[in-house]
Amino acid sequence: MNPLVKKKDFHVFSKHKKEMNDQEIIDIFCHWLPIDYFKKVKQISAAPMHMLDRSRSIPVMVDAAKRLSLMNQFPDYRQILSLVLPPIEYLADSKNAPELAKIANDGLAEIVTKYPDRFVGFVASSPMNNLSAALNEAERAIKELGACGVQIFSNVNGKPIDLPEYLPLFSLMAELDLPIWLHPVRGVNHADYQTEQFSKYEIWWVLGWLYETSVAMTRLVFAGIFDKFPKLKIIAHHAGAIIPAAEGRLKYGLDVMGNRTSDEYKNLVQTVLKEQPIEALKRFYTDTASFGSKRAIESALHFFGIDNVMFATDMPFGPDHGLGQIQNTLKAIETIELDKGDRKRLFSENVRKLIQKNNSVEKGSN
Repeated sequence: MNPLVKKKDFHVFSKHKKEMNDQEIIDIFCHWLPIDYFKKVKQISAAPMHMLDRSRSIPVMVDAAKRLSLMNQFPDYRQILSLVLPPIEYLADSKNAPELAKIANDGLAEIVTKYPDRFVGFVASSPMNNLSAALNEAERAIKELGACGVQIFSNVNGKPIDLPEYLPLFSLMAELDLPIWLHPVRGVNHADYQTEQFSKYEIWWVLGWLYETSVAMTRLVFAGIFDKFPKLKIIAHHAGAIIPAAEGRLKYGLDVMGNRTSDEYKNLVQTVLKEQPIEALKRFYTDTASFGSKRAIESALHFFGIDNVMFATDMPFGPDHGLGQIQNTLKAIETIELDKGDRKRLFSENVRKLIQKNNSVEKGSN
């Protein structure tokens, strides 16, 4: 038995073994920290490093042999890798960020190329504080390295991603017909109350990240992102955050949008959106990364539909270096009423349809 598996958890893995043997499972939100990238960040960045140092301390975040040893317990379990937080634009200025992105993407591509039987592909990182470089790096990573999409965050050093200055990246990804992975970001310095400077009890993470994702999704919708780019594919992390739970407010509450706003602030409720907000929000894709919450996954399936939800765990965060995340998510899905075809869509077919434009990520071809 692998030493990373605690005895008390082994029966959980065994329970899912047959399901894993019978079905390819692609985990679409898995994080990795290339060592060369980590070293370069340490060399050039003056930003606080707690999150990056924490990631460096997780063995399966940086050691391919340990990652594979854990993954090999699940016969047909595969991953799509993305760079771990913080965002590159947080770690470096506009001059140095492009180099960091290049090192990160080269490192991700290297492990995918080395272990094609376990890694379907990787998601490129782009320096969003230097948009021209971000566009160039996204194209390089996709066309030369075989990236299957691009990861962006819910804000760019505090700036909303629906600003016109970021439209060229959305345009590029629509043109390339590959998805954007949308990941939340917020720190302890984002206070929960106006009278405080910092967020207590990690509320900035446990609730703040869900809010961040939901705000970014809604702002993009009201900015008309899907009217501008009808084929744009955006994968919102964490089971669609709070959007499914707010379905009624979004559907009926916004029918009277503007009635709650005084005349002096009417500009704050002006939008170019051509369809109902609730319908535009359903255009997003999402994942099952919810720490094994059956209710969250069911809500995501109800709101976005089976064709727009994909398997993910946030591995290797969580219990036992990500093992618990895999087990708990499988356990939750096992108890949800889905037929064989729906399970196949959820586990692998949906994501393969999203990334199929990129021939380099076809199964076994890396």
